Amino acid sequence: MEKSLVLGGGCFWCLEAVFQRLKGVNKITSGYAGGHIKNPCYREVCNGTTGHAEVIKIDYDESIISLSILLEIFFTHHDPTTLNRQGADVGTQYRSIIFYENNDEKKIIEDFIANVASQYHDNPIVTEMSESATFYNAEENHQNYFNDHRSASYCQIVIDPKVQKLIKNYAKLLKDEA
Repeated sequence: MEKSLVLGGGCFWCLEAVFQRLKGVNKITSGYAGGHIKNPCYREVCNGTTGHAEVIKIDYDESIISLSILLEIFFTHHDPTTLNRQGADVGTQYRSIIFYENNDEKKIIEDFIANVASQYHDNPIVTEMSESATFYNAEENHQNYFNDHRSASYCQIVIDPKVQKLIKNYAKLLKDEA
């Protein structure tokens, strides 16, 4: 069954590069959610005044990959213990956030955070949980960013180590072309 999940954990390019390599993930779209203006653009979101977070929308087949596995990868590929920050990226647009669709999904996420996520981190989890919000696609040049710009220094220094960590720790979950 096809489902969607919207996650924010810093720069959307990082999350996109990790999740698009997983079996059962059919599509990743980088975008913005959780803000107070319609149709924000990258420049507006980056200045931190729209309230949006940089997020990815994961369209996945839950018969192949579960929400719990997606959450495990999410919590092991960004730092959910830093408020409004991931590495050098600082501001509410880089916050750790999960948008849930319904109460069942909310319960799974709450249970995961309470029982599992803290096993990966010494400090308290500050990931925000929010009801599903309007998702706005990011501009085309932000889609498939890592794959299209592997030689860029940001991709080599920041994103590639996350992809390598995924390959090392979750090899069985990877698509053949990952």
